[in-house]
Amino acid sequence: MSLTLEKLTDPVALTEAALPLVFNVVAALLIFFIGKWVARKVIDLIKATALKRNADPTLVGFLGNVAYGIVLAVILISAVGRLGVDTTSAAAVLGGAALAIGLALQGQLASFAAGVMIIMFRPFRTGDFVQVAGTMGTVEDIKIVATVLKSLDNQELTIPNAQVWGNIITNYSVRPTRRVDILASIAYSADLRRAKQLLVDILAEESRLLEDPAPTVVVTNLGDNSVDFAVRGFCSTAEWWAVRCDLIERIKLRFDDEGIEIPFPQMDVHVRDMVEATRAA
Repeated sequence: MSLTLEKLTDPVALTEAALPLVFNVVAALLIFFIGKWVARKVIDLIKATALKRNADPTLVGFLGNVAYGIVLAVILISAVGRLGVDTTSAAAVLGGAALAIGLALQGQLASFAAGVMIIMFRPFRTGDFVQVAGTMGTVEDIKIVATVLKSLDNQELTIPNAQVWGNIITNYSVRPTRRVDILASIAYSADLRRAKQLLVDILAEESRLLEDPAPTVVVTNLGDNSVDFAVRGFCSTAEWWAVRCDLIERIKLRFDDEGIEIPFPQMDVHVRDMVEATRAA
């Protein structure tokens, strides 16, 4: 309704013209503030319900904030539309901006999606010793777009979750026990039965090895320079490294004490033809 000079001087006409505008402004404010309040309450209720069901707090908080931002944008567009503003163009601009941001952050979005999968399925947790994306270390933090490891030499490694989830994940800490595998080799001239018995005795003397499954010593290969034994036994995951190192040291010392040779790569060169040729000359 247009306001002419005559209507501006007429209080009744001015009131009639201003009432729709005032009503629309009040309605827009109510839509915005009430919608914002309702959205916050609903999002908080959903987050509280998810947390009661043991959902990951990081994932719940992040997705809750994203959902609240999207709902708030819809409420704002609705409020502006109540004022008579054409929201079609605004929605188109908003959609175009979202598409452009999505294309620009394609790698980050892939890491975000992978982070959601990691948090949901939990292939590892903080404190686990893992190998991910070809890198070994202790998990220090699981973020929504990256995983932080502490390497064996105490360096901090930040790996995008897209690389973590897209490769084989080896978790060395998730199971309570782990098998110790040692390759022990002897020379062909050594006493095989004596060497095997020594290895069996060494495993029997190690109290940290589990009785079930029982430790084993088997001949696995007749190599170019050696006879190879597979020495195996299970222990607790926390003691795996110490047990393995101690067993290797004991095997070497016991073989030395018993005169059992541990071979090294070698090559026999026969020069008979050369010697015969020299004699003939």
